[in-house]
Amino acid sequence: MAGAVIGDAGAGKRAHLYEYKITAYFIFACIVAALGGSLFGYDLGVSGGVTSMDDFLKEFFPKVYRRKQAHINETDYCKYDNQILTLFTSSLYFAALVSTFAASVLTRKKGRRASILFGAVSFFLGGIVNAFAKHIAVLIIGRTLLGFGIGFGNQAVPLYLSEMAPPKVRGAVNQLFQLTTCLGILVANFINYRTEKIHPWGWRLSLGLATVPATLMFVGGLFLPETPNSLVEQGRLEEGRQVLEKVRGTKNVDAEFDDLIDASNAARAIKHPFRNLLKRKNRPQLVIGALAIPAFQQLTGNNSILFYAPVIFQSLGFGSGAALYSSTITSAALVVAALISMAFVDKFGRRAFFLEAGAEMIACNYQPILVNLGGCGRYFGSEIWARRCAAKRDWHLPGGCHLPIRLGVWTVMGSSGMVSTERNLPLETRSAGQSMVVCVNMIFTALIAQCFLAALCHLKYGIFLLFAGLICIMSAFIFFLLPETKQVPIEEIHFLFESHWFWKRYVTAADDDDDKKAEQQA
Repeated sequence: MAGAVIGDAGAGKRAHLYEYKITAYFIFACIVAALGGSLFGYDLGVSGGVTSMDDFLKEFFPKVYRRKQAHINETDYCKYDNQILTLFTSSLYFAALVSTFAASVLTRKKGRRASILFGAVSFFLGGIVNAFAKHIAVLIIGRTLLGFGIGFGNQAVPLYLSEMAPPKVRGAVNQLFQLTTCLGILVANFINYRTEKIHPWGWRLSLGLATVPATLMFVGGLFLPETPNSLVEQGRLEEGRQVLEKVRGTKNVDAEFDDLIDASNAARAIKHPFRNLLKRKNRPQLVIGALAIPAFQQLTGNNSILFYAPVIFQSLGFGSGAALYSSTITSAALVVAALISMAFVDKFGRRAFFLEAGAEMIACNYQPILVNLGGCGRYFGSEIWARRCAAKRDWHLPGGCHLPIRLGVWTVMGSSGMVSTERNLPLETRSAGQSMVVCVNMIFTALIAQCFLAALCHLKYGIFLLFAGLICIMSAFIFFLLPETKQVPIEEIHFLFESHWFWKRYVTAADDDDDKKAEQQA
């Protein structure tokens, strides 16, 4: 969670004077921008399904294919343990990590819209390259282009949605990115389920269809308005006011526009936004919003299931079709949870959703997943069960175990739909802060993507015990250190930290230091 510091504290307290209507112009802008989430979601969903397809493995990873065939219909946690195969998934996130710094500069100097358009073009090119790849090196190049698109999109889209939304509905609008990400995952899993039956080029269709959401976002992005915040930052005040009036559906925007100008003046005074983000007064925003929550979001294990759900199911003895079908249902649960969080996040608050999701994921890891993947997994791993499975058909699991396993994974993924990172960063460090969010997110995403299959091979079902422990740590962090920001304007979030039992020692001390420096200079 992060706040925005404005030049005049009193101005932020006028947020109750903000007037707005939910206009068609506002809805259009949010829908088009939120398509950036569908790019991220489509890739999350499509890569794991493609890596489990026999035709894809035959062409690029014949050793993995032979090992998979040797252990078909058996539980084998090491079927897919191959570092080059995992590089196919993780290379995108390493590329996104690098590109987010360039995206920060472009987002700050040219606006959020420019980054959205650039991300769409890069993602489109990556989809084309992957669809026609004949060599693993070309696949990695395509994944790198996709990663550049993700880096620019994840940098700009959350900022765009946050800045376009009125304070009272900002939580729900921010969740649009989460929702379209979940929808992208669902569509990708459904496509994988269908294309797996198209031999031998179905996987190419799965990868190539990434161009569809990229095209929609680019075409829609041509008609997007720039955010009022960005226009004010660039000194285009009259244009910024016109967009604010149009998007709010009223001429009475004096209070909000004055606050934007004050915040922009504070931002212009900051010559080194990354250095300013490290200052003591911004430590709560840095630790919570830019470091801890993005890291926890990956370390809880949700993305590992998103990346490798078909692989996990096949490692437990599911047939290829059943694994892809189960992955589709998993992503459907994620969409339902995202819709629930959109409907209630502004009523119950982000902190409450974090805690609820943490409790639910802990329960699911310990009960349906640990019990079944643990107890049943040990049973599945035995030589006796391996021989019994060889004669089975597609599902390959005893009826008492496969349903709880699927329900457990689906429920964990449903819980993750309620966990979203708050990206309301201070205006004077917003692009730098968002770049840090994406950077941390992509570091841990890439590490999880690269290491998960090896960890699954060595730890087996114990990896879910590790995830459960990390969820406990995350929940404790949220409970003690995250203040509730329900319906609090960006311009006033800073005051929450001034009254927080822990963070006030940093914010108040920083304010005192600033006052002393000002007196000395005077």
